[in-house]
Amino acid sequence: MEVIINKEDSVTTVRLIGRLDTPASQDVAQSFEPLMSDAGGTTVLDCSEMSYISSSGLRIFLSMRKAAASQGGKVIVKSISDDIRQVFMMTGFLNLFEIQ
Repeated sequence: MEVIINKEDSVTTVRLIGRLDTPASQDVAQSFEPLMSDAGGTTVLDCSEMSYISSSGLRIFLSMRKAAASQGGKVIVKSISDDIRQVFMMTGFLNLFEIQ
């Protein structure tokens, strides 16, 4: 799993490339730690190149949402595949995130 972070002004874009499975989630969580401490702006999670998300990955998304909400920021999930959309729908995450 590759994570590419790009910050411009108050918008941080996070490109997630590959499978966000349980083993990868530990490294991804470490990549997200600085984002969570500075989540007052808009964070866009670009999932156009993410092929899979596990429950551990969903937990990271939820932690990011909570961090942003506590700091007055917001999280947008962008370009999810049909398979990941199905997971979001089954878990109720479609109602928690702004999906683009």
